[in-house]
Amino acid sequence: MIVTVHSTGVSPADVIAVARSGAGSAFTTAGGSAFTTAGGSAFTTAGGSAFTTAADGPGSALTSAADGPGSTLTSAASSPGATSTSAASSSGAAGGSRPTDASRPTGTSGAAGGSGPAGGSGPAGGSGPAGGPVRVEISAEAVAAMATSRAIVDGIEASGRPVYGVSTGFGALAGTSIEPARRAELQHALIRSHAAGIGAPMPREVVRAMMLLRVRSLALGRSGVRPALAQGLVDLLNHDITPWVPEHGSLGASGDLAPLAHCALVLLGEGWVLAKDGSRIAGAEALRSAGLNPLDLAAKEGLALINGTDGMLGMLLLAISDARHLFTMADVTAALAIEAMLGSDRPFLPELHEIRPHPGQAASAANIHRLLQGSAIMDSHRDDLAHAVQDAYSMRCAPQVAGAARDTLDFAALLSSRELVSVVDNPVVLPDGRVESTGNFHGAPLGFAADFLAIAAAEVGAIAERRVDRLLDVTRSRELPPFLSPDAGVNSGLMIAQYTAAGIVAENRRLASPASVDSLPTSGMQEDHVSMGWAAAKKLRTVLDNLTSLLAVELLSAVRGLQLRAPLSPSAAGRAALAAVAPFAGEPGPDLFLAPILEQARAVVAGPDLRAAIEAEVGPLS
Repeated sequence: MIVTVHSTGVSPADVIAVARSGAGSAFTTAGGSAFTTAGGSAFTTAGGSAFTTAADGPGSALTSAADGPGSTLTSAASSPGATSTSAASSSGAAGGSRPTDASRPTGTSGAAGGSGPAGGSGPAGGSGPAGGPVRVEISAEAVAAMATSRAIVDGIEASGRPVYGVSTGFGALAGTSIEPARRAELQHALIRSHAAGIGAPMPREVVRAMMLLRVRSLALGRSGVRPALAQGLVDLLNHDITPWVPEHGSLGASGDLAPLAHCALVLLGEGWVLAKDGSRIAGAEALRSAGLNPLDLAAKEGLALINGTDGMLGMLLLAISDARHLFTMADVTAALAIEAMLGSDRPFLPELHEIRPHPGQAASAANIHRLLQGSAIMDSHRDDLAHAVQDAYSMRCAPQVAGAARDTLDFAALLSSRELVSVVDNPVVLPDGRVESTGNFHGAPLGFAADFLAIAAAEVGAIAERRVDRLLDVTRSRELPPFLSPDAGVNSGLMIAQYTAAGIVAENRRLASPASVDSLPTSGMQEDHVSMGWAAAKKLRTVLDNLTSLLAVELLSAVRGLQLRAPLSPSAAGRAALAAVAPFAGEPGPDLFLAPILEQARAVVAGPDLRAAIEAEVGPLS
């Protein structure tokens, strides 16, 4: 598969495909929809609405239509109904599985989130085609755009006119003039000094996404760099060279300076590279092994390599991919739990959600209602007048919570699509030859979106844990045995699995506290407000990894509850869940070592197979 970087940008699907290339994965959204942006393509949200940002040029505007299902948000430059998809989204994959990072097995979490030592990785699931190697290329028009802007910078440098980052120092040193003979040295010194991160390395997929997004930014032709600079990053991607990027160092303005500097340092034949076994090797050694030569930087090029929102945007795009799958799986586990607790399917009737027209709520309710049909368990109490008139909120309000999370996800996706066609460098080169300073590197839009989505995902997990607690409580589970153990007392059943879930919910609540309000001034008060968008996106991925675990506990608990309702047969979704979980969880009986069972349940939640089996019976889920 080939991903081509155009002068109009790349699509979210391209970013995910490149980020997870070689990890057995690529990307489409849950329900089979595709994310794309530049070039006249569209991505569809959970509620059926579409966003497009076709070939957005400077000054184009995103305009909103009606806010109901089927509404569109389109770019002023886009043509209505554009649907072309990127290479990643046309590779014939079914949605449903979130590709895993190569550094961890599917469903197995690492120290702080599952994909290497650094925290912030997403769940071991999501949505996408089984991937192979992805090759990145730069289009001819992108090369031409970069060459044109470079000629402008060369002309300005020859004229002697002072320009920030070309003939001056950086940050609080912007007033320091740099003589022409030292301007190349200035760019190299910038990279070395700004590669000041600390901590465990970021996951491979994050670094690869970040590098592709930096190529995207340069290819827009507003950074004034030679095409060889962008090609150098492409060469790292195509030779699977992943710079060692420490997890701490970015404030999200001026973009992700330190993480991008660690990437750029490898281009110079310096710095560190993340080896396949997780160890660290010298950047010079990695280049030699690949037959690549270090680059020498010209005026402005060091600054152009590190000034942008690429790290936080890459993590947000990965999180959007993961969340779209997990929010659908949350509907699945909710439906299974409701069925096991003899809940009602009437709160999910479509007419009840048409009168509160939130698209995500309608989509979630439709999923749950469809999943509950054809169940002898549900039929057993449908006409029982003694049965509860109303279920608890954690059952009845599942689509209101999960649906609000879906709408939040769509908001984050919209902001990401805008960022994908944005120039986020500073200073920028304009077509008329001017070089202007800008604040487009500030990550506030992405930081706000990541914080908002973390809050939403945390609540999807919190309401799932409440259903688990209800399933295990003999006074509220409608005649299921205590802790779902047929021999409670000697055996504790799933008691401690709920403890684990409660602990994870508490952690997610802490992580839901917004990072974007934690600005601290830096660089001698020149950079006196920063976004903390990197931290927001990183903790969002941890929240989603935790959500995977919470849904795994709910899946196991609901399956155990359905088993205990025998001989009544469950819904088609319930039968599929039993077939997926029983081989490793067994039947109700004596206590078992739960940790490996929960890990395998995580893999089921994260992977494509259960969803595919359910959809084969009930049709596509949103």
